[in-house]
Amino acid sequence: MNKISAIIPTFNEEHNIASAIDAVSWADEVIVVDSLSSDKTVEIAKQKGVRLLQREYENSASQKNWAIPQATHSWIFLLDADERVTEELKKEIIDLVKKPLEKDAYWIRRSNYFMGKRVRFSGWQGDKVIRLFNRDKCRYQEKHVHSEIDCSGEIGYLTGKLDHFTVKNIAHYLEKWDRYSTWSAKDHYERGQKPSIFHFVFKPGFRFFRDYILRLGFLDGLTGLIVCNIYEILKVETAPKRQRLITIWHQDKAMECVASQLEDIQGTPCEDQIFRIVNYVFGFLEHLIQLMQILR
Repeated sequence: MNKISAIIPTFNEEHNIASAIDAVSWADEVIVVDSLSSDKTVEIAKQKGVRLLQREYENSASQKNWAIPQATHSWIFLLDADERVTEELKKEIIDLVKKPLEKDAYWIRRSNYFMGKRVRFSGWQGDKVIRLFNRDKCRYQEKHVHSEIDCSGEIGYLTGKLDHFTVKNIAHYLEKWDRYSTWSAKDHYERGQKPSIFHFVFKPGFRFFRDYILRLGFLDGLTGLIVCNIYEILKVETAPKRQRLITIWHQDKAMECVASQLEDIQGTPCEDQIFRIVNYVFGFLEHLIQLMQILR
């Protein structure tokens, strides 16, 4: 029988951590990898009696790649704090590890929830992640955001799903939106990709049309409209931040200042026009989100 180490990365997850730990209580080892939380996350994890590791946060991939070799067992199940293991998935994994595993990693599909509402379409219907894997064959890609597993072996699929509660409320959405756009800009900058009008206008426009129309986002109602707009605004917001990084580099400023510069980007005159448009749409979305909360 194969034994499993479950790993839960955290930062200020006091509202999620107890339920996340309970969701993987079936694992042979549970490890919370904390990024120096300032709330009660660590206190709750200690009360739960799990193994606790702490390290200053660099990026998601770095944190996971640092923690995985420290697990006791070779097979890893990784769970984000805002995810929950369904009973079907739990039973499937327990039955699977009772015999030699035929694959080196397994894709798991996710059911996504936005502010408590299930998102069935809007481009999210095909969402899947590799979360059960052999650490000797797998490693996370070195990216700041949306890093996935690189596997040197065979990858299979599980039929059970994860429940993913991606956004809790407006405050959570605002914080996540700003953080992810900054990380995405860093990833593009480090790959040497320069933004153009394609990234500002055509790509977001096409993606909205694809997700809201072709992928049936309109069937998710008001939630679908908000979700599709949010993720296209994220793409628009990423481009000015990336352009600002390129400007900093060309002005021969020290690379060490890039991270701090990102926190207070004001933009060039051209970028200011884009930010005004983004802020206008963003304000409209805030009203839609508030309306959705009232209608719940």
